[in-house]
Amino acid sequence: MQTTTVDIPTSDGTADASLTRPDGDGPFPAVLLFMDAFGPRPRLVEMAERIAERGYLVLTPHLFYRAGRAPLFDLSRLGEADQRGALFEKIVPLIGALTPDVISRDSAAYLDFLAARDDVRPGPVVITGYCMGGTNALRAMEAHPDRIAAVASFHAGRVVTDAPDSPHLGVGSITGELYFGHADADQSMTPEQIATLEKALDAAGVRYRSEVYGGAHHGFTMADTPMYHEQGTERHWVALFDLLDRVLPVR
Repeated sequence: MQTTTVDIPTSDGTADASLTRPDGDGPFPAVLLFMDAFGPRPRLVEMAERIAERGYLVLTPHLFYRAGRAPLFDLSRLGEADQRGALFEKIVPLIGALTPDVISRDSAAYLDFLAARDDVRPGPVVITGYCMGGTNALRAMEAHPDRIAAVASFHAGRVVTDAPDSPHLGVGSITGELYFGHADADQSMTPEQIATLEKALDAAGVRYRSEVYGGAHHGFTMADTPMYHEQGTERHWVALFDLLDRVLPVR
């Protein structure tokens, strides 16, 4: 397989992204990988490659492209816990700028880019998202239910808020399947918030699984951070591949 950098035209400019493609001519089923707050870096390429090994073409867009091409930050000390606060001071405004309307428009551009490729199999895609990427993957599916067959969301935060546009309030439009892998003791997604999310999904009749990963902290899949939890990460791969095999089989 190979990973290359591609540019995606959007209504607000050009989004840089990485495209990880299996060997062969295809066409391949497509997966969107929505990044965590630290953005594009080798860890996300590793994750995309693991998905591509199973026969999927994986597009990992830089969700913060409006602020410039990746990398936006010096991530050389990402593995040091005391550096996270300084990084987040820069990142929080970028997260806030990803409004539901922005995510809807950007997701349409990413989906259009994939649909125009000869090596992508026609039809819906699956999104796997991490941290804020999990929340925004849910937003994307709510906006484009006919183009996204499923979403796998891992250690997503702020899926349930008091805001009138809280992500959990839009699940009524979803026709596909959802998987949530929640981090244990995650202050951005508490047991009470998880219960509220599940109640909304039940009321909307959405097909879903919602699981709490015991002992895993927010960000547990990211091996380049202090939050990494190996057992939780391996469990996440099992859950993701189970979803892909059922909803978007390679053959």
